[in-house]
Amino acid sequence: MVDIAHLNTFGLRAHARSLVQIHSVAEAQAFLQAKGSGNEPVLVLGGGSNVLFTKDWPGTVVQLCLQEVTFTPVSEAFTDVYAGAGVVWNNLVQQTVARGLGGLENLTLIWGWVGAAPMQNIGAYGAEVKDTITQVHTLDAATGQARIFSNAECAFGYRDSVFKHTLKGKYWITGVTFRLANNPRLNLNYGDIRKTLDEMEVNEPTVQDVSRAVAAIRTSKLPDPRQEGNAGSFFKNPEVAPDIAAALQARHPLMPNYPGAGGLIKIPAGWLIEQAGWKGHRRPHVGVHPRQALVLVHYGGGTGAELLQLAQDIQADVSAKFGITLSPEVNIL
Repeated sequence: MVDIAHLNTFGLRAHARSLVQIHSVAEAQAFLQAKGSGNEPVLVLGGGSNVLFTKDWPGTVVQLCLQEVTFTPVSEAFTDVYAGAGVVWNNLVQQTVARGLGGLENLTLIWGWVGAAPMQNIGAYGAEVKDTITQVHTLDAATGQARIFSNAECAFGYRDSVFKHTLKGKYWITGVTFRLANNPRLNLNYGDIRKTLDEMEVNEPTVQDVSRAVAAIRTSKLPDPRQEGNAGSFFKNPEVAPDIAAALQARHPLMPNYPGAGGLIKIPAGWLIEQAGWKGHRRPHVGVHPRQALVLVHYGGGTGAELLQLAQDIQADVSAKFGITLSPEVNIL
């Protein structure tokens, strides 16, 4: 058995039967072809920033450590950026920001690797990665055959994609192509970005300024997984029908809310959790972060089962108080 506690940002104790690190598409194809129709379960794991291990993994953990990054101008307006699945997400963001390319700057300092970005449709501060993705490069997990998915074929949703449902486990993401703007229009209307830019005395912001502002906001609110085990936001922000939102607003006039998809209203899960009294709650090994109620923390020495129990207790209280069921954003294994 192989210890994989260092491969998940919660730092939770977990083991796998074996660990394989792959460094090229050809190597991945060879692995899949050799595996054939074997019954041993295989888990493709990136940076481990969005997974909760509640038990050991009974088979092989595979890390796709593909590091290629290329920049290809496609017009005066756009540049295509290809990044391998094993590229650290924030490293890619900083490479694009350094070139003045727009589209990823609001996603600064999100933990994890590029390969997980389309699967989860990562997002922050009014941006989602689906807005820049043109192609997702994959291998068929059964045959090793290459397939490229278009943006439309990925069926992106809020923290969601076809790779989390219909095609879960059926394709390995080996790389992603993003189309970024050479002369970007900045998205400054979400959260504290404008306020932070003002505090930085930036009057005409660039993508570099926005990236620095987002990094400052995230650093002030969110714990570093290298110091306190966490996976960032544990729950999705729920989206409810307008009449339900109006009824809640009548009872809770200070409740924040934002337009969601399809006419729904998005309510911050962190606000719901805080109002239910969980912000700063601490148990012997796990707890809720005192600065951001959306972040569940492993302080050390705990188990995935303990953290899952905490999450379930929070879900029960929020449901009882607001009639809203919180859905986990992390993948629970």
